[in-house]
Amino acid sequence: MGAQQRVYRQRIRSVQATKKITRAMELIAASRVVKARQRVEEARPYAQALTKSLSALATHSNTEHPLTTEVENPKRAGMLVIASDRGLAGAYSSAALKESERLAEHLRADGKEVIPYLVGRKAIAFYKFRRRTSAAEWAGFTDQPTIEAAREISDRLIEDYLKDPAEGGLDEVHVVYTRFKNMVTQEPWVIRIVPLEVVEGTEPPQPSDVAPLYRFEPSAEEVLDAMLPRYVTARVWSCLLSAAASELAARQRAMKSATDNADKLVKTYTRLANQARQAEITQEISEIVGGASALADAK
Repeated sequence: MGAQQRVYRQRIRSVQATKKITRAMELIAASRVVKARQRVEEARPYAQALTKSLSALATHSNTEHPLTTEVENPKRAGMLVIASDRGLAGAYSSAALKESERLAEHLRADGKEVIPYLVGRKAIAFYKFRRRTSAAEWAGFTDQPTIEAAREISDRLIEDYLKDPAEGGLDEVHVVYTRFKNMVTQEPWVIRIVPLEVVEGTEPPQPSDVAPLYRFEPSAEEVLDAMLPRYVTARVWSCLLSAAASELAARQRAMKSATDNADKLVKTYTRLANQARQAEITQEISEIVGGASALADAK
């Protein structure tokens, strides 16, 4: 019985130590997710203004650009998968990876070759474990992305997209990331960033509306060359920020659940230790009474 109590006490100490770690990680994630949400909101006006400007440029010019022109028979599709660098975030990474697998199956069903680009150590490990190859890999910044990382990723995607198909170029590029809706809901999402689907508005123009006139200096081609890479960078940057906020929110929920489970385990082991202690006391009393009865019978 004494050995049982020692085992239960040891388990209680172990669970309490784990609880301190999970509680600390929960508080850290809760404090950082607020800043991550602010970064998502702060980046949104710039992306919206850039989208509006690019929409006007593409709508009111007759210039064809590689980043806005659809290929008739696309054969190679790039797929940027954004996962996490660390675990302990519930099903965050696995949900994004499952969505990427569904997208890859859909693209292959359309007769396209899928070229993966990976962000996050979880995505890299997922592909290495299955002995799959990837075109490029980035890691070390998923929970705190930087604009430099977004620019590096977008530059590589644009570079591969503008290559000749015979030299390994891409016909289209998709992004798989986790979209942050609120602290409770984060969902894996897929968007196509190139070729760009630029639409200036969803509502039809009114008869009284006056169509604006645009003048491009020095030319529409040069303006497109300057704006479209910035637009792709802004889209990748927005996806990274949303994924980072989603990762921190998922980690906070996972660590809170782990802390609650640790509380339940401590209560369970405490009850079992008390039962073992009561059983030991009962056995000792029985032995004392039995010994006393034996001495009385001997006399």
